[in-house]
Amino acid sequence: MSLTAHIPSHRKPRPRSASKVALRAGVAGGVLSTIAVAGAAGPANAEPVTATIEMPTLTADLANTVAVSAEATQQVAHAYDLQAQQDEAAAQAAKIAKKEKAEAERKAEAKRKAEEAAKKKAAEAAAEKERASRAAERTTLSASSNDSGVSVGSSTGTGSAATVVAFLKAQLGDAYVMGASGPNAWDCSSLVQAAYRTVGVDLPRVSQDQSVAGTQVGTSNLQVGDILYWGGAGSAYHVGVYIGDGQYLDAANPSKGVVIQDLSGYPASGAVRVL
Repeated sequence: MSLTAHIPSHRKPRPRSASKVALRAGVAGGVLSTIAVAGAAGPANAEPVTATIEMPTLTADLANTVAVSAEATQQVAHAYDLQAQQDEAAAQAAKIAKKEKAEAERKAEAKRKAEEAAKKKAAEAAAEKERASRAAERTTLSASSNDSGVSVGSSTGTGSAATVVAFLKAQLGDAYVMGASGPNAWDCSSLVQAAYRTVGVDLPRVSQDQSVAGTQVGTSNLQVGDILYWGGAGSAYHVGVYIGDGQYLDAANPSKGVVIQDLSGYPASGAVRVL
């Protein structure tokens, strides 16, 4: 270390000349003026000024975006509301259609039942009329038989066979029902029994007994009013009455009922004569 390092200097400061002071002041002033001019002119081209100018544009874009979004939201809400109205209208229409369909079906069912009832009533009326007609015809036949001079208690006499045949023909179209005895349904033996009763002849009820109730005659020598039978005499399973011209009348079966048939189609086994 120098021994004179901390010894203050006794040297007097040299006075600065006025010209130097003035020069330095002028230089400093020029520099400050330059800085001031640069500061005044600089902001026109600097980035901050550009950002400040673009702010309104960004704000407008954001406002437009918000407006568009709000409009889209409103449209979606409107669409949902419209869809809800359409769904409600469709449900209401379906409910009305279902009700109308049920009402139409109810009316159709009522109409069907009314038609069935009318048909049934008409059929019953026709059947009743047919029964009344047959009853009147039978009464006429009975009166005609008595007027011809035939005794009701007689088993023979002119006109008896015709009366039997007339009764039988009055039953054409009646049903065949096993065990039935008239007036609108018969089996084979009940029909024969009823026919002969009109002339006062009481026959047994079943075909086996009827096949031996009179005089046996050959099928080649038949007369109107003869009783035909199928099977053996005394064991016949079916009977009918010969009505002439190779034909007989019988209560045939459930599918045919009371009909007239040809002997050529179903030849009888034998015959008995009771008139």
